[in-house]
Parts: sequence; C-alpha cells; structure tokens
Amino acid sequence: MKMFLISDNNDTKTGLRLAGIEGVVAHKREEVMSALTNALNDRDIGIILLTEKLMDLVYEEVMNIKLRRDYPLIVEIPDRHGTMRDTDKITKYIREAIGLKI
Repeated sequence: MKMFLISDNNDTKTGLRLAGIEGVVAHKREEVMSALTNALNDRDIGIILLTEKLMDLVYEEVMNIKLRRDYPLIVEIPDRHGTMRDTDKITKYIREAIGLKI
C-alpha cells in the first residue's frame, strides 16, 4: 500500500518525497480533482494526503468520496506553514455532535 500527496506547494511535496511519498502539486480546483481522480483509480494507493488549502477547494467532493468509498483513506494535512484550522477541532466536533459544551 502506497501513500500519495496532493499539495499546494513544492516544499511539502519535497519533504514528503524524502520520506518516500510520491505526490503532485496543484493550485486550481480542476488540477486537484484530476489528481484526486487519478489517485482513486490507482489500487496501490491506500492513503491520499491532501493539504488544507486544497481540501477547502474540493471539500464537498472529498466528503462524498469518504461517504461512498471505504478505500483509500483521505487525510487532510497542514502544509509547511502549519495548520490553518482551529486548535480545538476535536472539542468542536464533539460539541456539534452531542450539543453540549465540554
């Protein structure tokens, strides 16, 4: 099983390439969707890594893929600048799911 990266910058791609993970750099929504489709069609890829900025471009499509397919796993990762998300993301999910502030 291989991992595959779809990144918005070369630095992230280079860093993960040093760890043995192949990938592509994309900037436009169409480029991301094309790379995602190619990765989904490759049965050797078990995990697709997608940077946060690109996830924002194709969020609905990725959520539909996650709901309809068991394989591969799609994981959102921060780029070299760090995360753009809330620091308390898990607590936010729990609060939304059960309606209680913890």
